[in-house]
Amino acid sequence: MSDFDFPPDLLAAERTAWDAIQAGTLTVDQADAVQAGITAYAEAAGLDRYTVEMALKRAVRHTEG
Repeated sequence: MSDFDFPPDLLAAERTAWDAIQAGTLTVDQADAVQAGITAYAEAAGLDRYTVEMALKRAVRHTEG
């Protein structure tokens, strides 16, 4: 799945955003909330935000392995 230990609220926000993207209903507020969570996690962990974002997307969108 992922080498990152994402907090449950960040995983849930990304799952909700991904569902909204697929349904064509993603709001700016949803997208902003996910980005804020990614940025906060990356800063706290001392990681690159882009790397964290891509890992989160993989963890939520590609759960097959």
